[in-house]
Amino acid sequence: MAYQILINFFLAFIWMFLTGSFTTYGFLIGYLLGLLVIFMMRRFFRESGNNFYFTRVIKLFKLLLVFSRELVMANFEVLRLVLSPKLEIQPGIFRYETTLTSGWKISLLSMLISLTPGTLVVQVSQDNKILYIHALHMPNKEALKQDIYDNFETGIKEATD
Repeated sequence: MAYQILINFFLAFIWMFLTGSFTTYGFLIGYLLGLLVIFMMRRFFRESGNNFYFTRVIKLFKLLLVFSRELVMANFEVLRLVLSPKLEIQPGIFRYETTLTSGWKISLLSMLISLTPGTLVVQVSQDNKILYIHALHMPNKEALKQDIYDNFETGIKEATD
């Protein structure tokens, strides 16, 4: 993937030099043409398993959109809980078992969970398989676990594998 990105930037700069247009627009046109060239030649790249790198960029953007949606929804939920006349929250700590293997993927999952209002990763086990998460309002622990898996963990798997 890194080679594809470097080749794409190289092709964009070559396009700028060939056209004599040293502007952002010229770079953007060269970048898009480089994407087309790399897409057509993707089977010659061995390091990425014949995958086109821009699909991973799209999946990362999708993960960012999912996180943004969860962030907004969690903010409204915390606001509703705080502004209610009677504070009826059910805080708790639960155990979440992850299927992610790499350390940086687990760190990314922990950051996404902690950045979402109302949840906080308290501890990660020594073997990096279990996250202990504190939730501000946890009426259904299994639904919260499934929500984390569906939104964050599957998004990380799709974007990084």
